[in-house]
Amino acid sequence: MTHFPDPAPAHGGTLINRICTPEQRQEFLDKADFLPRLRLDERTVSDLELIAIGGFSPLTGFMEQADYQRVVDEMHLANGLPWSIPITLSVTEEEATPLKEGMLVRLDDSLGRFVGVLQLTQKYTYDKVHEALHVYRTNEEKHPGVKVVYRQGPVNLAGPVWLLQREAHPRFPTYQIDPAESRALFRDKGWKTIVGFQTRNPIHRAHEYIIKCAMEVVDGLFLHPLVGATKEDDIPADVRMNCYEIMLENYFPKDRVILAINPAAMRYAGPREAIFHALVRKNYGCTHFIVGRDHAGVGDYYGTYDAQYIFDEFDPLALGITPLKFEHAFYCTRTNQMATTKTSPSTPEERIHLSGTKVREMLRNGQLPPPEFSRPLVAAELARAMQIPQPSFEI
Repeated sequence: MTHFPDPAPAHGGTLINRICTPEQRQEFLDKADFLPRLRLDERTVSDLELIAIGGFSPLTGFMEQADYQRVVDEMHLANGLPWSIPITLSVTEEEATPLKEGMLVRLDDSLGRFVGVLQLTQKYTYDKVHEALHVYRTNEEKHPGVKVVYRQGPVNLAGPVWLLQREAHPRFPTYQIDPAESRALFRDKGWKTIVGFQTRNPIHRAHEYIIKCAMEVVDGLFLHPLVGATKEDDIPADVRMNCYEIMLENYFPKDRVILAINPAAMRYAGPREAIFHALVRKNYGCTHFIVGRDHAGVGDYYGTYDAQYIFDEFDPLALGITPLKFEHAFYCTRTNQMATTKTSPSTPEERIHLSGTKVREMLRNGQLPPPEFSRPLVAAELARAMQIPQPSFEI
């Protein structure tokens, strides 16, 4: 089989690997009962995993104060590399007090299972309101990302980490494709240009339209749904994965798409998270990244296209991944097809606007999305999962 070079280097030039070798793992297991212990929440476990597998390259651990402050204030690491979201391990004062710099700290998941180790190099306090205002552009606790910041501990622990071992995902092991593997897959397929698509919703018709527009100009699609912690009212990951499988089986060319899970948690940080999502996909090997309407947004906290404008604040060469910016797509009743204002002659009254938020609202109200919103097979799967009576329709 012919192998091709990587289409793009990891952020910072090196794909990080912080997964223990068998020898390291045994060494940590031998020390496990003698190490101070911290129990991590779901989001922090996701961050630990993504650091370890290289998804957060060039990070090798949780951020020290210099990186944290510059990321919050300037969206760059201390060394000047673009980075827009702080990756921190926040604990209570009671948890932090007995810990000394230089110590190894055992990291457990929410069930108390030993999952990783932190080499503590620094502990520092931080201003939660300052972080909220800069990262999320609001200090309102009703914002789901701000709520997490306000509820976490006031002390950040920093230092390199090790993941004890890479476990198979409990629900989606087939789609657990880590950055080293995705890059190998792209090489084997001979793809030189790969577009990544971030989603926490089932793919509706507007998504399908912009994805296929992007596929016209690249070699392949990396469909990369997020399956970490999300808001309670988001559609569950297993339902979404079923919908993605339906879409790929029926509506996409199989040889030009790779479906894989992103284990990250959602921050709902809008523009900053768009940059973050792009850099993560760069680490997975993508050369391009789709940025549509209100990327990673929630409520009315961000402007419709703020997540596109923010890319103009960065040096394109330093980012190292090309954003593909799309306007809000809709179903045009005049031309009977998906379109945007760039391609449709329709009036506003002739446009059926689609969004994941509207689909979720319809499902909560017991309504099945119409064909202009979702492909019938996808609508049927959503109806089954949400226990909505299904009308008959032709596929």
